[in-house]
Amino acid sequence: MTLRELVWAYVTYPAIQAYALLTLVSAGLAAYWGGQPLAMAAAVAATLLVYPVVWYVLHRFVLHGRLLYRFPQTAALWKRIHFDHHRDPNDLGVLFGSLYTTLPTILAVTIPIGWLIGGPGAAAAAAATGIVTTCFYEFCHCIQHLPFTPKLAFLRRIKRHHLAHHFHSEQGNFGITNFFWDRVFNTFYADAKQMPRSATVFNLGYTGPETQRFPWVAELSGLAADGSQVQRHRRDD
Repeated sequence: MTLRELVWAYVTYPAIQAYALLTLVSAGLAAYWGGQPLAMAAAVAATLLVYPVVWYVLHRFVLHGRLLYRFPQTAALWKRIHFDHHRDPNDLGVLFGSLYTTLPTILAVTIPIGWLIGGPGAAAAAAATGIVTTCFYEFCHCIQHLPFTPKLAFLRRIKRHHLAHHFHSEQGNFGITNFFWDRVFNTFYADAKQMPRSATVFNLGYTGPETQRFPWVAELSGLAADGSQVQRHRRDD
């Protein structure tokens, strides 16, 4: 894949187009509502500092957690936002986050930060920063999963770490562009030899007894623990 093909795949994806529009809206609101320049700058800086740890926590404890698939109301959500991505890491259809989950999360994190620092103008600036940061994450995520070899050493390095998360062990390397919090919480590994190969890297532990006890994701996927077609049924315990 060429850089041009990569950029085209990125900019033509509906979620990215929605992010671009919302960035303009948020920036416009920030300019309209105004605020102290230092407060606006502090809101932007605080968002950039908080974003990596929020992503780490969500990725490690929610997306890789074992709560969402246990309820029929959230099974489809978990399947879409992470299970399918690990089943087929290079599927562009599930490579990007879904807007109905990403946007509320971005706004829930950034707006309070900006509001506390400098009121509505700073809140809008923080929201714009969070959306732009998400766009950067998504672009790097494309580079990491699509058949493109970046020239920059930084991009090659984060691609190697992220692909290890998908193809060696999902128990580490939860960052996308920033692995600082992986290092803090001892979940970072630069070399596959540092981490045993995981048997659940493609199914996130949703297999065997888990698919029998909580069948909803398996039914939606048309899969059983052994890979055969499942029969539709409900948990009766």
